[in-house]
Amino acid sequence: MRSILFCLLITNLALAQKQTVDILIKSGNLIEVRTGNILTKKIIVIRGKTIVGVFDEAQAKNFQAKTIVDAKRKFIIPGLWDMHVHFGGGDTLIEENKNLFPLYIAHGITAIRDAAADLSPSVLQWRDEINKGTLAGPTLFTSGPKLEGYKSSWIGDLEVSTPAEVDHMLDSLQGLKVDFVKITDNTITPKIYLYILQKTRKRGMKTSGHVPFALTMDQVSSAGLGSVEHMSYVLKAGSTRDKEVAEKVAAGQLTARVASPMVMQSFDEPTALAVYQRMAKNGTFVVPTLTISRTVAYLDQDNHQQDSYLQYIGQGLKNTYAWRVNRVAKDSPEAIAERHAVYEKSSSLLPLLHKAGVTIMAGTDSGFLNSYVYPGLGLHHELQYFVKAGLTPLQALQSAIIPGPEFLAKTKQFGGISAGKSADIVLLDKNPLLDISATQAINTVILRGTVYNRTALDTLLADAKKKASTN
Repeated sequence: MRSILFCLLITNLALAQKQTVDILIKSGNLIEVRTGNILTKKIIVIRGKTIVGVFDEAQAKNFQAKTIVDAKRKFIIPGLWDMHVHFGGGDTLIEENKNLFPLYIAHGITAIRDAAADLSPSVLQWRDEINKGTLAGPTLFTSGPKLEGYKSSWIGDLEVSTPAEVDHMLDSLQGLKVDFVKITDNTITPKIYLYILQKTRKRGMKTSGHVPFALTMDQVSSAGLGSVEHMSYVLKAGSTRDKEVAEKVAAGQLTARVASPMVMQSFDEPTALAVYQRMAKNGTFVVPTLTISRTVAYLDQDNHQQDSYLQYIGQGLKNTYAWRVNRVAKDSPEAIAERHAVYEKSSSLLPLLHKAGVTIMAGTDSGFLNSYVYPGLGLHHELQYFVKAGLTPLQALQSAIIPGPEFLAKTKQFGGISAGKSADIVLLDKNPLLDISATQAINTVILRGTVYNRTALDTLLADAKKKASTN
């Protein structure tokens, strides 16, 4: 009897000395995304929403976990980030937009950056609800409404044409606690665009934007633009006539549409490399959004009507695709050929950007209007296009994990698997360093400490399909 009591005492003491944690991941292949090294014989320990640490597997005896995730033969990466998405289409589509969140989770995307549209009040509310844990979704960052000039063609913009108006709108955006400021080039004047960059830099606000053809890349980069959205502006920056084009557009002697062939014909790799190196020195990131560019460029070859993913998209959102589809349907054979050529040339510049030291940040442009660029799946397509353009699988993977937290100054919390970081982790059945399409072979997603196994992920997709069919 005494021996039994003694054994029970020893057992209880041993248990008391163990740290109680929520999740322990064991036996996996942990990919160090910054280096490409693969670590084995490690355990990942999670308590609540936070990673306690990564330890040698021999230390597993020091932890008492409520849930043990067996990652044998799996490849472990941090959660993916899509740094260019949109929520919009008007108040009648609020629920359809909200129903997109599970699609991101189901595809291993644990954070997204909303780059403005016409549902900013809802997006800001969703951001806060996700942070509080009352709404399931990837961590959400948003610009709120974007800045534009008078009579912008986009609904929901903050229209500005004077320094005083800019100052007032920046006060408003800071009051909303936006995560960055988005600027586009529809009707904004070059002078006001540069003024916005000057003032946001002074206020410590990050910026993201399109680049007006009336300005050069050197002008906006040196003025502090944080991230350039879309490769068309990067292509223009490599033209020996960039300054000439900017001056003629500013003077009203040329339109961006007419200037496009000039840009293509005058592209020069040494010129481009020099500009890109200056961008890198200035810390200007590039979000290529190849998915939307390629989809639109090649709509003549694939109209996407048979895409199985359409089952997850509400009818109202699908209806918004028609605007872009109808617009390109009017293109002549010459215009179609130009679309193809511009895409192929601009996408081919990714290795040159990387060589110059520019940070490439993955983003899809998914959401309303952007035809057949799908929330969730689109990011995996984006990474595949990166590799096809000449990046390595590791470089493509890095673009969807490391730059997002760096852009938003959130590296203490995100961008890796180590002590103190958010428990956002994806387990893959295949090695993405060998084939980037392996990012789609998702076995398990852990989002802020909540485990979604394959069954749970399939349930998210089934629910999304059901909601889409009833919209």
